[in-house]
Amino acid sequence: MKYHKIRKMDIANGPGVRVSIFFQGCAFHCKNCFNPETHDFNQGIEFTEKTIMQIIKLCQEDYIKGLSILGGEPLHPININGTKKLVQKMKEKYPNKTIWLWTGYKIEKIEEKEILNKIDVLIDGPFEEELYDPNLKWKGSKNQRVIDLNRSRQTKKLELYETEKESIK
Repeated sequence: MKYHKIRKMDIANGPGVRVSIFFQGCAFHCKNCFNPETHDFNQGIEFTEKTIMQIIKLCQEDYIKGLSILGGEPLHPININGTKKLVQKMKEKYPNKTIWLWTGYKIEKIEEKEILNKIDVLIDGPFEEELYDPNLKWKGSKNQRVIDLNRSRQTKKLELYETEKESIK
């Protein structure tokens, strides 16, 4: 498995200053994806334990609010094991920092459900150009949902992230 890049300080992908990793490889190939350079599984940098430790170290600063995981597709079968290892290590080391993950899969179609127990917010669904709206926060098209997994676990039903509720009113 490979990754495309790591951002040490990212303010666009989730609240606050975050560390972001963009995994390499995506089978969705959404028309006008904002990250087409991440589609090819053969490109990118090898994702290893050393990569995980680098990310963990980058997240140690108090001003870092959490980790954002994007793609490519972090939940693709080629990428899922590395994503699970990264999420597990992050939650072990920093249980109070949030993990946000973007996926083209709808939450109902995610096969590896246990990974959702370690993620705080999930942005699900493929980018759909005809539903693109530049005013949306943390997503590109109206079909995508920003799901508050912490609240969803408490209420046992799908709960949208607070700013998501405001944006669909």
